[in-house]
Amino acid sequence: MNFDGLVEGVLRKRYKRFLADVEVPSGEVITAHCPNTGAMTGCAEPGSRVWLSTSASKTRKYPHTWELVATSRG
Repeated sequence: MNFDGLVEGVLRKRYKRFLADVEVPSGEVITAHCPNTGAMTGCAEPGSRVWLSTSASKTRKYPHTWELVATSRG
């Protein structure tokens, strides 16, 4: 799949409702904002492919936002 402008990575873990650690292709693990505060049952499994958007805002603590996830069910 091609999602122009999004960064693809692998979910390592989701924690504190708003945060997720994602490993990007360079091997770096970045912390991204997760706007969904719900349980995300089946959507926050470590090892899942995720896509992140990037904000250029200097005031954001975490410049990346979790936008999409590929679940094990497709």
